[in-house]
Amino acid sequence: MFSFLLIVPIVSIIHQSGHSFMALLFGGQVNFTIGKGRTIFKWKKIKLKSIYFLDSVCVYEKLKYDNRFSHACVYAGGSLANLASIFIVNSLIESSFFTANLFFYQFVYFSVYYTVFSLLPVRFSENSSSDGQAIFDVLRHGKASCNPD
Repeated sequence: MFSFLLIVPIVSIIHQSGHSFMALLFGGQVNFTIGKGRTIFKWKKIKLKSIYFLDSVCVYEKLKYDNRFSHACVYAGGSLANLASIFIVNSLIESSFFTANLFFYQFVYFSVYYTVFSLLPVRFSENSSSDGQAIFDVLRHGKASCNPD
């Protein structure tokens, strides 16, 4: 339950923050939603839903630099953020700043899981695909097909 209610949402938020950061870097506008269900908290363009551990989503619009590369970077931003968090946590453990414990092992495990499975090219539905499929589509066809999941 610990992993499901605490670690997975943290990893998901880091992933969606990576998408958001890249979208903002390329001049986009971002709406960030944590969880599913009814909204229990809203601050500017960030919403926290009642079932916070289930899912997170970043929706971006109107990139100032609207080209294949910028959209591919936005789609890859989540995985890059997860990879960066893995290296940061492992470096802090290696330098004895953090002590190795179950929380950090599970954090790294779920971050690797998020990275690998988000980069697999899979189309979930006509309007939804994995980050890997979105990267492929935007590089191959030159258009953004959907927002990152």
